[in-house]
Amino acid sequence: MTRPKAVIVVSIFALLFAGVAAWLTYGYLEKETTDAQAVKPQKIVVAAVDIPVGTSITQAQLRETTWPKDSIPPGTSQISQAVIGRIAVRPINRGDAVTEAKLKPKSGAPGSGFMTYVVPQGHRAVTVAVNEVAGVAGFLTPNDRVDVVLTTPRPEVEKENVSKIILENIPILATGQVTDQKEGKPVIVPTVTLDLSPANAEKLVLSASKGSLQLLLRNIVDSEPVNSKGATIAQVLYGIERPTAVAHARAAQAIRQAVLPAKTAPARTYTLEIIRGTEKSSKQYSE
Repeated sequence: MTRPKAVIVVSIFALLFAGVAAWLTYGYLEKETTDAQAVKPQKIVVAAVDIPVGTSITQAQLRETTWPKDSIPPGTSQISQAVIGRIAVRPINRGDAVTEAKLKPKSGAPGSGFMTYVVPQGHRAVTVAVNEVAGVAGFLTPNDRVDVVLTTPRPEVEKENVSKIILENIPILATGQVTDQKEGKPVIVPTVTLDLSPANAEKLVLSASKGSLQLLLRNIVDSEPVNSKGATIAQVLYGIERPTAVAHARAAQAIRQAVLPAKTAPARTYTLEIIRGTEKSSKQYSE
């Protein structure tokens, strides 16, 4: 190979390697630029304080900050005005992004009711009327758990009442129209909304129509089932369940059946014929 040809070959290989190097460098720089754009901070709206469920969000509860673009949660707002006045349907902790999933839909939008977001899937919200006594003197608050006691006449002895725990460890969704309470002060409310399965909801609605209800507040860590057979006035006064109540009712029924006039069968009539010589006569007898 002559010297000129060698120079040409070397030049070609140099240009080839330079092109490959340029292509690799361009790809690397393009990737770095894309990554830099992905992590480039972007302004979003976050909670400046803890925002409880049911709160109408104000400007003082919000602040704007920057987050990496590739880690911003979906539905995040970029300006505070977009979320001011909206209702929180999920607790929003301080520093958390304020997203559409945590806010009540705008007025007129499907599913814009508030309580529908609080009720767990598959459960039902049932509201019962209470007074100061049945409502544990106002110390019931949302997220507490209660047992429900029904006082009603006994089916077999209507003149005797029985009190029985019919539902246990039931979560409270709201008291009155309050869904969150952190002050710890007693608030007397006329209603309590409970979180129930459909079957328990049926039991509660029927029980409310048959007697009076009393709510029993549980300790926050107490979730044990209660083995209660109910209480009657006989148990309260004598310490045992006297069988005389049912026995008296059954005895009275037996007495009533015993003194009822028995159905009598129709009297039987017999005819006796007497023959004396040529004379013939007859007499009738009855049983």
